[in-house]
Order: sequence, then structure tokens, then C-alpha cells
Amino acid sequence: MQLLKVLARVLEYPTAELQASKDALIAVVLEDKRLPRQLKEQILRSIDMVCTDDLLDLQENYVGTFDKGRATSLLLFEHVHGESRDRGQAMVDLMEEYRANGLEIDARELPDYLPLFLEYLSTRPWDDIKNWLEDIHHILGLLGERLYQRESFYHVVMDSLLELSGRTTNRQELAQLVASEERDDTPEALDKVWEEEMVKFVDDQGSSCSTGGVVGQRRRELEQTQTIHLSDQLLTDATPGQAGRA
Repeated sequence: MQLLKVLARVLEYPTAELQASKDALIAVVLEDKRLPRQLKEQILRSIDMVCTDDLLDLQENYVGTFDKGRATSLLLFEHVHGESRDRGQAMVDLMEEYRANGLEIDARELPDYLPLFLEYLSTRPWDDIKNWLEDIHHILGLLGERLYQRESFYHVVMDSLLELSGRTTNRQELAQLVASEERDDTPEALDKVWEEEMVKFVDDQGSSCSTGGVVGQRRRELEQTQTIHLSDQLLTDATPGQAGRA
């Protein structure tokens, strides 16, 4: 399903390569038959933004949106398991799912990274796609509402995925829930995370090291590219690459 590849591209860290693929991305959306017109128009506007706006501004916005705090993280299992051991097992299981169906990913990418997950789904039959999206529809709804309340155009990607899942959410309840949440991307909240997670251990020789934790992971993620690496077989036919809110 080529539309999922497009949604994955829109969610990736903005690059010159992404911007150069504008025409191909638009063509896929125009050919799609599953999304309602309003959502397709919103996706087209989002593509226009990520492909024509100043690249440095887009990259800064992306980091501010997805890499500060957990609330809008694109790591799916972070919303379900946090940093518990259950998340590790869930990622192992998902990795096995990928491998069983011919997907190999770069070691830098975590298997629950949403753009990567969408790349995988794009290779599967429609019934599989729908079932997987149904399984994560609660995450998509919450992410979409958080992004919407932060006035981020990325919310349209979550709205589109929710529409494809065939599941609905109670928008009023979600809006109230998100409005009551304490923001975790403020300077004060981020400082608190650093204080809590950068715990130092001193060994018997007086040397010290720090725990990786969420902060360490986020630092590594920011230093790495967001490029998705798929097997050549899955890339042979790849594109370069709910109704919408009022």
C-alpha cells in the first residue's frame, strides 16, 4: 500500500531527499481510494509544507515536536510499556515479525519506530494492515490529539492512520485528557528528566559512568539520521520515498 509509504516519509526527519520527492508523494495521495477527500487535502498540504518550507526550520520543528519528552514520541512501545522490560520483549517479537516477512533494518533503528512500522505494513496485505492499525489505534488517537493541541500539522498523519484502521475514538474525551496532561517538553520538564536519569555510578577505581536511560537514548537518536534502511527486495517498487479535523 503506497499511501503508507508516503505517510512514513512525512513522519521522517526532513531531508533534501524528502523534499525532492514531492511530486511522487503527491501522485500517490491523489491515486488513493481509501481516504476521504478532506483528509487527502490535509495530507497534500502537509506534503507541500515538508517539501517547500525552509529545511533547517523544518528540522528544528521536527526535533521540537518528536524528540523532546515522551508524549509525542514516535516509538510506539514507549506509549505502552515505557522503559519496562516488557517493552524489550515486545520489540524482540516485532523484530521477529519483520524478519519473518523479509524486512531487515539498520541497527540504528528501533523496531517500534512508527515510520519504520508503516514501511513494513506497506508490504503486507490489506487485512494485515487493518489489523495492525486496529491494534495501535488508541496510540494513534492519543498522538493525534496531542499533536493537534500543539498545533502541529503532523496530526493529520495520525488522523489518516486512524481512518485506515476503521476505528473511531471519543474526540471529546481525548481532548479533555490531553488538555489536563502536564507538558513534558518544557525546559523545566526536560531538566527534571536529566536530573532523574543521569545517575552516576562510581566503581572501586574511582571512575564513573552514567545510565543510558531515556535521555541517553534520545541523545543518540538526535545524533543519528532518521533514514530507514529496508532490504533491496522491499525497495524495488517503493515510491521515493476518521475524518480530518475541522
